[in-house]
Formats: sequence, C-alpha cells, structure tokens
Amino acid sequence: MEKQKLPNSTLILVFGILSIVTCCCYGVLGLIFGVIAIVMAKKATALYLENPEIYSGFQNVKTGKILAIIGIVLSAIYLLINIYFYATIGMDGIQEMQEEMMREYGM
Repeated sequence: MEKQKLPNSTLILVFGILSIVTCCCYGVLGLIFGVIAIVMAKKATALYLENPEIYSGFQNVKTGKILAIIGIVLSAIYLLINIYFYATIGMDGIQEMQEEMMREYGM
C-alpha cells in the first residue's frame, strides 16, 4: 500500500517559514502565521499518531512546528519592543528618530 501524504504538511512548513519571515511586521503577522501553523501541526500530529504506517510527510510537520515556535518567539519579542517604544517615546519621538537618521545618512 502506498503511503498518503499528511494533509497540510507542506502548508504547515510554509506557515512556519512565514512566521519567521514576517516577524518584523510589528510582530503581528508572525504571531498569526505561527499560531495557525501550531494548530495545524497539532491536528496533523494527532492524525499521524493514529496510523503512522499509512502517512508520509511527518518531517515537514515537525520542521514547520519548530519554525513556528521560533517565529512566535521572535514576533513576541519584536511586538514587546514596539509596545515599549510607543509607550515610552511615543509616535512623535519615533518620527523624530527616523527623521534624524534620514538626515544623518543623507536620504
């Protein structure tokens, strides 16, 4: 009997990668992709553990889950840093810093 590919195994891997890539989008997109990947990985793992002999692609699920965890951590750190800056400096202070950097680098 030929093994079936686990449903959404490739999608879990893609969402795990996207959670890392998009962690710098204020931390929000990375959190969303990471949480979706974790939930999908949990369902796929439960399905695989019921009948491991008929499914393939579990390595993609494990890798995607690890990448999603890394992406969630990075996104949470970036989100907390953004919240800290907006709470302490404010929007005006951030804009002043950006304008100062633009003048410094001649842009």
